[in-house]
Amino acid sequence: MVAQSHPGGVRPLHPLHAILLAFPLPLFAGALASDFAYRATFHIQWANFSSWLIAGGLVGGGFALLWSLINLFRRRTASKGRLAVYFVVLLVMWGLGFVNALVHAKDAWATMPEGLYLSVITTLLALVAAWIGYSGFRTGDVR
Repeated sequence: MVAQSHPGGVRPLHPLHAILLAFPLPLFAGALASDFAYRATFHIQWANFSSWLIAGGLVGGGFALLWSLINLFRRRTASKGRLAVYFVVLLVMWGLGFVNALVHAKDAWATMPEGLYLSVITTLLALVAAWIGYSGFRTGDVR
């Protein structure tokens, strides 16, 4: 059995970038779960949890977005398509997350159903961004 690594193609994430990318998905998913809990119980504290979780997801996602922007201009490869798609997904995730934070800044009763819909979309975008970001690891061919 021989394992060969291919130096060209997709490179893995920097470890610090991987840590920053790990924040948005669980925080936005937690906000989605607390939005579902608020919809079921109408306890105001669930809306407060959502607001804080969204803010945390925006901080981590903002740093990951900044890192991907720097990576997009720093790399001198001919095919920047994957990096550009990754950056655009992170940008849309962060933008909709910011809108979601503004919606959740209103009165708790006024956040539904827009806040729930935005939380679903933001969580899905965070999942797609994590999928694209973490799928850069290449293990090589095994024969």
